[in-house]
Amino acid sequence: QVQLVESGGELVQFGGSLRLSCAASERTFSAYTMAWFRQAPGKEREFVATITFSGSFTYYADSVKGRFTISRDNAKNTMYLQMNSLKPGDTAVYYCAADTAWRGGPKMGLTSAYAYWGQGTQVTVSS
Repeated sequence: QVQLVESGGELVQFGGSLRLSCAASERTFSAYTMAWFRQAPGKEREFVATITFSGSFTYYADSVKGRFTISRDNAKNTMYLQMNSLKPGDTAVYYCAADTAWRGGPKMGLTSAYAYWGQGTQVTVSS
């Protein structure tokens, strides 16, 4: 079973940038579809972005398009989320997720599509 550990979350100011990392224990990391989700207080966990095995295709939630970039380095078993132009509405716990399947971008935006989850890292954007 793959283990996922997020890091990089911290307090940043409005308009600032931050890069999150997700390190995987699985040495066959390149075979996994990866994704980022987030959950704000009082809200449901929501999709942020996903990336295919090779990184050739990415899919983003409308709320982060043009501001966030998902990427992966399979040689390092690590996925990243570069976040720019941060807003207070981006404040949430950010979770890394993984699965071996790919069912298309929209379906991979569902929490039920992923078998493995990290513990989350807190991102807080001040006004």
